[in-house]
Amino acid sequence: MFPIGDENEPGHGPAVVTLALIAINIGVFLLLQDFGSNREFTYGWSAIPREITSGVDLLQAQVITVDGQQLRVPQAPGPDPIQLTLLSSMFMHADLLHLGGNMLFLWIFGDNVEHRAGRILFLVAYLGAGLAGSLAQIWSSADSPIPTLGASGAISGVLGAYIVLFPGNRVTVFMFRFLTRVPALVAIGIWIAFQVFANFATPTAAGGVAYLAHIGGFAAGVLAGVVFRALPSRRRGHRLG
Repeated sequence: MFPIGDENEPGHGPAVVTLALIAINIGVFLLLQDFGSNREFTYGWSAIPREITSGVDLLQAQVITVDGQQLRVPQAPGPDPIQLTLLSSMFMHADLLHLGGNMLFLWIFGDNVEHRAGRILFLVAYLGAGLAGSLAQIWSSADSPIPTLGASGAISGVLGAYIVLFPGNRVTVFMFRFLTRVPALVAIGIWIAFQVFANFATPTAAGGVAYLAHIGGFAAGVLAGVVFRALPSRRRGHRLG
């Protein structure tokens, strides 16, 4: 199932924070990561579990064993303190496909959540979900020297808030080679169910996907959605006024 659009609540202008986040992610990939070719920046500013838990910036390549084979994982200087990579890694991506998929999800689902929560609360929830996702992944492999990067944890938080706030919104998806519309509860529900299944099937993030970061970010987003749902609706408040 692949989403390409959703129902938007009427009466709102541009989702400024969502658009700004998309622009920043694209800008970091193009200008700082140089389309992914700047390996020193990418390795230095990604979140590495061993660095986060130890507080020590790894500067030399680390050797890991995968399926009986020894592999070298490059390292590079990062920020001081090194825990700042928990933030910087949220705005970095491995390649164009990784970037494009994440930004598509943020474009589809971010605006409605931002309009409901307000710009400041939306940004706080976005960053909080990204942090929760990173910490969940780090908790599962605290001594790993493998870099993690991407906005997936934060965007998973957007999905978590969306499913609480707009469970009945129709989402346009490709399903079984057909274009159809399903409730957000179905579209996002299938997505998170796959993340949970894949995490148990590949607990070491085989294939380079940090499924536990998705699950952690989604859980944080659900909590944020519960809070947002308790707030007065901005659209209803305007109509009553």
